[in-house]
Amino acid sequence: MNAQLMAKTAYSGTTISTRTGRGTEYEVFAQVTHRLISAAQGDGDFNALVQALHDNRALWTALAADVAIETNELPAGLRAQIFYLAEFTTHQTRRILAGEAGADVLIDINTAVMRGLRGTGEAT
Repeated sequence: MNAQLMAKTAYSGTTISTRTGRGTEYEVFAQVTHRLISAAQGDGDFNALVQALHDNRALWTALAADVAIETNELPAGLRAQIFYLAEFTTHQTRRILAGEAGADVLIDINTAVMRGLRGTGEAT
């Protein structure tokens, strides 16, 4: 690569989009929820379901840890609701893995959170 091409590349405009915190959270929820839907409606691939459930539980565990911090700026009531949903997600995941429940309720919860993050009333 010659110096002129390197300079042109270095000073060319970037194509990286800027996301807000809410936008990033929405994207993470969308990816995890899509994997949950695919695994739940898939061909019975238990490994795919386990991985999707693991990713979902990891997401909710991170959220629970975040809202448990006293310096979190969300209202106390919302923080408590998020923490409760994280506990429920852990419990429901155990039930799904034991064959006692389906993933529909977890998908519904994630979709509702996505609606809230989007602020449009509908998750896309």
